[in-house]
Amino acid sequence: MKYSFRNDYSEGAHPAVMKALETTNALQTVGYGMDIYCEEARNLIREKCALPQADIHFLVGGTQANLVACAAFLRPIEAVIAPDTGHPLVHETGAFQATGHMVIPVPSNNGKLTPQQLCAVCRAHSTEHMVQPRMVYISNATEVGTVYTKEELSLLHNACKDLGLYIYLDGARLGCAMVSQDAPLAWSDLAECLDAFTIGGTKNGLLFGEALVVVNDALKRDFRSHMKQRGAILAKGRLLGLQFKAILEDDLYLKNARHANAMAQQLQEGISQLGYSFLVNSPTNQIFPIFPNPLLEKLSSLYEYETQQTMDETTTCIRLVTSWATPQEAVETFLADLQQLGTLI
Repeated sequence: MKYSFRNDYSEGAHPAVMKALETTNALQTVGYGMDIYCEEARNLIREKCALPQADIHFLVGGTQANLVACAAFLRPIEAVIAPDTGHPLVHETGAFQATGHMVIPVPSNNGKLTPQQLCAVCRAHSTEHMVQPRMVYISNATEVGTVYTKEELSLLHNACKDLGLYIYLDGARLGCAMVSQDAPLAWSDLAECLDAFTIGGTKNGLLFGEALVVVNDALKRDFRSHMKQRGAILAKGRLLGLQFKAILEDDLYLKNARHANAMAQQLQEGISQLGYSFLVNSPTNQIFPIFPNPLLEKLSSLYEYETQQTMDETTTCIRLVTSWATPQEAVETFLADLQQLGTLI
């Protein structure tokens, strides 16, 4: 069986999550996320972020969280600004647009946005004949593995305040961004710089689940009603709260992310030492090496991975992703195989 570097949700769940689910399995609770486990998880998040007044909502997946946030936060005439690599533009089947809101793409080589780009979009959408930009969508880590520094988030936040925009962060791989060596972040940094953000669980040790943290009071009204209308309130909501409680205790959330990053960085360093280049320099758990096509034909018989893009007639960029469960042996074996195969082409 081929080992998969295709994504960071190939495995099930961290043992601590499975234990929490098993030990509470026969206990009875109220439904729809109003149980004691969800409340304990909410309080853990509020404490970590120093946000005692934040609203915390648990949803099943990232696309669902993004879709409900877009629908709840915006009026019909308002639109979202996003980098052209952003998940809502390339990987969510038009979920944002299906809510009736345009997504304005901004070209980005590194998956990130700048204050200057936000200003330019707002200048270009300045009459009643056009949609009004209102929410800025960013992700951290980005879809190409890059990260925002605290300074970059602060500058974006300030620009959004000046332009009358909300800033929303998709944290599907938030843990990996927070513990990256290039731009580490504290939970409190997120609270200071964002109007709302998600804490990704599906890609960091949960069976499934995302937590949405709503910081800005203006975005809190009727949010659970929006969730219900779009099928996002899970009857057995306890399953979400239990998992987040298990993963946030003892900083297991960040420990998982550190391991995923460490495995990817070992891969990246080893691949670089063998003489191959990369699409971007990623400090997180996604890396994007560029290989000759004949090498990939051989590598694909041993490993699962995603093709990112064709570079030219002879080379292709692929995506390799590690997770909380990636064993170091898999990384070492991949590098050994890569070295051996490279000598055969």
